[in-house]
Amino acid sequence: MPDWEKRFRAPRVSLPDWAEDAPDRSLFVSNATGTYELYAWDRATGGQRRATDRPNGTTDGVLSPDGEWIWWFDDKDGDEFGVWRRQPFGGGPDETAVPGLEPSYPAGLALARDGRTAVVGRSTDDEGTTIHLAREGADPVVIYRHRESAGVGDLSHDGSLIAVEHTEHGDAMHAALRVLRPDGTTVAELDDTKDGTEELGLEVLGFAPVDGDTRLLIGHQRRGRWEPLVWDVASGEQTDLVLDLPGDVSAEWYPDGSGLLVAHSHEARSELFRYDLAGRVLTRIPTPTGTVSGATARPDGSVEYLWSSAAEPPVVRSTAGGVVLDPPGLKCPPSVAVEDAWVEGPGGRVHALVQRPAGATGPLPTVFDLHGGPTWHDSDSFAAGPAAWVDQGYAVIRINYRGSTGYGRAWTDALKHRVGLIELEDVAAVRDWAVSSGLADPTRLVLTGGSWGGYLTLLGIGTQPEAWAVGIAVVPVADYVTAYHDEMEALKAMDRTLLGGTPEEVPERFEASSPLTYVDQVKAPVYISAGVNDPRCPIRQIDNYVKRLEARGATHEVYRYDAGHGSLVVDERIKQVRLEMEFAHRHLTGLGE
Repeated sequence: MPDWEKRFRAPRVSLPDWAEDAPDRSLFVSNATGTYELYAWDRATGGQRRATDRPNGTTDGVLSPDGEWIWWFDDKDGDEFGVWRRQPFGGGPDETAVPGLEPSYPAGLALARDGRTAVVGRSTDDEGTTIHLAREGADPVVIYRHRESAGVGDLSHDGSLIAVEHTEHGDAMHAALRVLRPDGTTVAELDDTKDGTEELGLEVLGFAPVDGDTRLLIGHQRRGRWEPLVWDVASGEQTDLVLDLPGDVSAEWYPDGSGLLVAHSHEARSELFRYDLAGRVLTRIPTPTGTVSGATARPDGSVEYLWSSAAEPPVVRSTAGGVVLDPPGLKCPPSVAVEDAWVEGPGGRVHALVQRPAGATGPLPTVFDLHGGPTWHDSDSFAAGPAAWVDQGYAVIRINYRGSTGYGRAWTDALKHRVGLIELEDVAAVRDWAVSSGLADPTRLVLTGGSWGGYLTLLGIGTQPEAWAVGIAVVPVADYVTAYHDEMEALKAMDRTLLGGTPEEVPERFEASSPLTYVDQVKAPVYISAGVNDPRCPIRQIDNYVKRLEARGATHEVYRYDAGHGSLVVDERIKQVRLEMEFAHRHLTGLGE
């Protein structure tokens, strides 16, 4: 078995979640059986068991605060439309968690410590967002409803306050906050979007874990980046935490409410700190250089965190020492370290992450692997996909184009109205650097990506047809207008924000940003993979694009699989990567050699 395949097959685990009132009970995700599923772990006995077993896998799960129940989201065939089910922590039959609620897209979930109460967010195309208070033995009651997207943020420790993130002002990328009582009446509101001129946005990070405590930890962007502050929703007092850290900062409570576990992300790497609220002292928590993709403070004061780098596979560690959870079986082979490249682009310096085969010198066949989101970023973290390309002799370049997070609000918000085209300007700048530096062979350049990255791939090979030798688009947006009409409501709201309206209101913007507009200019062979049940990048709009390729006799291949927006089945993922690499090899062989 080649190393690239071992990296997909090697058992992995997520950062374990633990029950607030029963910290020895934990829930994590693993691919140990070949499909990503939820696992229950009793730390006191060491016992572990697989809690879910579905053909397409399960990753959305929550452990109740008392540790008695595992809640998990049951959608059909990966289409993200379903209901919450639950089962006893120790095992037993699944049951519908909230009888009376029809299937929907999930919009947040918060479970009370009494074991009988839940706050359930739902989203449908017909109703918009509804939030329900569900008490065991009673019918669920609607406590919030709006056409625009919203979601459950958190439930206070004593169950008396409910934090909601909403976009009632119409800007789906910048939420406002409302705190409700269980009867749906409003306690407090906070909105950093002012008259449509200053779109900052807020996010719920969590209520203080103390009975009667009305402090809510939130994230804000008032200084041009994400930072935490403490908002007392009863008094209205806001305690700004001015932390002398560049980049984005998030936080969560220590279990006794005395301090915050601070996660700092800057230039594609991250680190952890403890912030003492009484003394206002920030203390670094030692972690290796790389990326911490999740962390939690335990009741004993230790911190558990999931860490990796581009070279080193992910591992769950503890500041108390050692590895927290080490799955048995095949060990994941390492890859190569990432190099940083900063390239001057039309909107400012663009950060790119470069991996190349050990000892290789250019010019090399090069894969430009574009991340999804668009509000996401690539980091110095382990990724089996890019590592597979490196094993085949390619250099891999990942680009944190405008729209990416982690480089300030202005960089993230730069996309509006010229969606897709702006990101591709940054991609072009990095491409020119890669060629002029001698790293990349200009005749053997592959443009690829998944989701938003797949969208940029199709848009790129149409608007920059001379630049790319091969295009490989995974679950992409291909026909923006049809995608808008078929996608889930929350994504419609985001598209209206990005493009300034609906396809009927701003048709010229949708046309300029749609890959279908440029399909007749495509020269590169095109490979497309798509989930037939995908609610985010629906299949009909991909079929429309493929029909246009077929009408031209353009070189292309399409792979459709029975899942949604990607697959949680390891064999399926390996098959997809193998098909992608074989397609590139066939069409690059003989070029530039």
